[in-house]
Amino acid sequence: MGPMTTFLDGALEEVETLKNCSKHYICKGRRSIALAATLLQQGEIVAFPTDTVYGLAGIVSDNSSIEKLYKIKDRDENKPLSISVNNVKKIKLWGVVDHLPEEILTTILPGPYTIILKRTENLNPVFNPNHDTVGIRIPRFSFINCVADIVGPLALTSANLSNKPNCIYASEFKHLWPKLGGIFYDISLNTKLQKRFRKGSTIVDLSEPGYYKIVRFGIGDVPLISFLKKKGLKEVK
Repeated sequence: MGPMTTFLDGALEEVETLKNCSKHYICKGRRSIALAATLLQQGEIVAFPTDTVYGLAGIVSDNSSIEKLYKIKDRDENKPLSISVNNVKKIKLWGVVDHLPEEILTTILPGPYTIILKRTENLNPVFNPNHDTVGIRIPRFSFINCVADIVGPLALTSANLSNKPNCIYASEFKHLWPKLGGIFYDISLNTKLQKRFRKGSTIVDLSEPGYYKIVRFGIGDVPLISFLKKKGLKEVK
């Protein structure tokens, strides 16, 4: 872990100090990465910007975090959550990829895509217990990926109540702030994000060898479909 250990040690004290006065943080540097990781390790749910919409995150291996996510979102317990990992090599730990040419995943990820695969036995059995597949993301946003590198896979869902529009600004889910352990901001983002970002990630099912199925059309759907066809995958409608 190297110098990050120092930041993590300091984050414990800082989180306690700030707990009663502020829970708004900037996504900048190892200090804020350590703060986010510490909040998650304490069982908190944290709001992160991603490469598409704002997301709510907990730790996949923490059963209480999963329960909190569903309660905060008022989400149907049978509706699965996705996971977010920090690099393509980690995907095979949680999803079955033996049938996929490696260049498919390394080409489209990181990016605005959620890849559905058959889940492996490594995944917490409490996480999406009635589903034999799992959606996996690697956002093109280094901050959230660095956090996942420290705490492990993140349970990730959009920062809005179920069946409500996706949010691209933290102010749009202000009603959820009291239930969150931290809200993180990326000040490098354009202040006028494009409306198309609200569509969220494109969800594609790659669980069946030789086939793909677009479950939700979102950001980057057209180039993704073109690429998968060039790789010889057939569409399931």
